[in-house]
This record gives sequence, C-alpha cells and structure tokens, in this order.
Amino acid sequence: MNDIQNQSDLYLLVDEFYKKLLSDSSISYIFTDVVKIKIEEHLPILVTFWSQVILGTGGYTNNLTQIHLDVNAKEYLSPELFKIWLHHFNTAVDENFRGEKAEQIKTQALNIATIMQIKIAQNKV
Repeated sequence: MNDIQNQSDLYLLVDEFYKKLLSDSSISYIFTDVVKIKIEEHLPILVTFWSQVILGTGGYTNNLTQIHLDVNAKEYLSPELFKIWLHHFNTAVDENFRGEKAEQIKTQALNIATIMQIKIAQNKV
C-alpha cells in the first residue's frame, strides 16, 4: 500500500471518506439535511484543503472555523459527531494508504476536530 503522494490520492481518500459518512445515519443527516452539500462540488474543495495541509500546495481560502460554527448554529456538532467523523476518516486513510503522509493526515484531522470542538464550546458562552 502506498503513501499519499498527490491530489489524485487525496481525491480517492476524500471520496471514500464521504461514502462512509453518507452511509452512516448517525452523521449523514448533517451533510444531507442540515448543510445539504452537493458532493460533486464539495469534494474538490476538500481535496484543495487537504492538499494544502499535507502537500503544501496552497489554494484553500475558506474560513474552516467559521464554516463549522455556521453548521453548529443550525445543528449542534457534538463531541460524539466528531468521534464518528474521525473514525470514518481514519478508516478511509487506513484502508487506502500507509506511510508518513497517511499518519500526518490522521494527526491533522484529530487536531482539526479538537480545535473545532474548542471553538464550538467557546462560541456557546
């Protein structure tokens, strides 16, 4: 199994990850009912984000924190939802990749989930 090397690898990862999320009724409603994402538009944005984080390519200009705070304003993003999100993310990585970048992306996902939960908790006060 290869490590994450390019944007094609990241597209595969994000696509597999979202298949898992959208087939899990305990979290899929966030994407289908609350946010109503159009997956074909959403995937390239996520690939750009992860490419910037893992490959240093740049190009992601959205405010990740604000996006999650806006979603949280519509539907509480509980710690349990973040656990489910991380589980599916890590599983998608582990099923498709091995290596330094694969480990790095899982660590980054954990960091992002942790920061988002802190920001959500701070925003409640």
